[in-house]
Amino acid sequence: MPDIPHPSTVLPDGLTIPVGPGGRPLRVAHLTTVDMSLALLLRTELEVDVAAGFEVYGLSAPGPYVREVEDLGVTHVPLDALTRAWDLARDAAAARELAATLRGLDLDVLHTHNPKTGVLGRLIGRAVGIPVVVNTCHGLWVRPGDPWARRAFVLGAESVAARASDAELYQNATDHRTLARAVPGWRSRVVGNGTDLSRFRPNPAARARIRAELGVGEDELLVGGVGRQVAEKGIAEYQQAATALAGKAQFVWVGPEDPDKSDAFAGDAAHRHVGYLGGRSDMPDVYAALDLFVLPSHREGFSRSAMEAAATGVPMVLSDIRGCREIGTHGEHVLLFPPRDVPALTAAVDRMLTDPALRARLAAAARTRALAEFDQRRVAEVSIDTYRAVARRKRLGWGTRPNARHSEGEGTA
Repeated sequence: MPDIPHPSTVLPDGLTIPVGPGGRPLRVAHLTTVDMSLALLLRTELEVDVAAGFEVYGLSAPGPYVREVEDLGVTHVPLDALTRAWDLARDAAAARELAATLRGLDLDVLHTHNPKTGVLGRLIGRAVGIPVVVNTCHGLWVRPGDPWARRAFVLGAESVAARASDAELYQNATDHRTLARAVPGWRSRVVGNGTDLSRFRPNPAARARIRAELGVGEDELLVGGVGRQVAEKGIAEYQQAATALAGKAQFVWVGPEDPDKSDAFAGDAAHRHVGYLGGRSDMPDVYAALDLFVLPSHREGFSRSAMEAAATGVPMVLSDIRGCREIGTHGEHVLLFPPRDVPALTAAVDRMLTDPALRARLAAAARTRALAEFDQRRVAEVSIDTYRAVARRKRLGWGTRPNARHSEGEGTA
């Protein structure tokens, strides 16, 4: 039987929370490359860990999201040498800094995320003796058509690092199958992905406020894309589609610049047909203002922005790639188009803009699916049960206590 718990066992076991020997709180750290990932991608997972009574640490390069992370009750530990881009000399310095940091924290659990920190964190975490090392694969950093040398490097690095962890969690089944030879089934599983369904929901008041801010009239259509400003998000294709459909809608792109990435794409503030809004802290309101969400990405692990749009009840046009196909079925929940195919993207967006009944039908179906499938708290519960399963297998002497989210007297596992 697989050692990693499956959904049918997670929720009942979730009535109790693991504690260290003697009942002390567990010290759990989440490692990412940048603080934005902690604040935006892992927000709910961090909230669940804090609510469970863990001592929670967020390790990343420092940046503008540190305060937001710490407001969750998380201790942020800066890794000043860490960068998103791969660089041999700087990565060696980052590895030394990470090793020293991990030795000083005396962790019970290290949970790694992102490509670079996933590799470095698993290897160094195992080397310094952290009892439980878990990794979440948010999407393998290869795409169809990549040169064989790049694919060999990525898959080789992931395979080696995976052997250093105690458990591997995957957001999509394609990546799980790709690494099946390197990671035995008993310590791996597909967990999917989720978002905070309490934050992302239809909001007429927010819709009116954002549209007024952007100068979008009630009788106009607003199309939006969301993501870091990098080429692999398909921003160039988005601009071309917006140019072809000029006059049918207003187009915006929301997301911060990412200058450390080799494919950094600086939004053109003077572009005639796309307004670049930069990073926003009010994303639930922004989604509520949209009439159509478009993600022409070339690579996704499991698109969080698309999940957020779905939960908000916004119709969607997405690339037909792994990580987007998981959001829904073509023609039932979303419209899919071949990645990088600008005519197909333009046609799909045009179809949505000219068919309000189609937009309403797909939006309703996508929101129903999001409410049933995309609850980030379920994913966080799987992580906690995974820590417990590893500790049980390794006989670490953890105990349990009742979960504070349940009233006294409801029982323990």
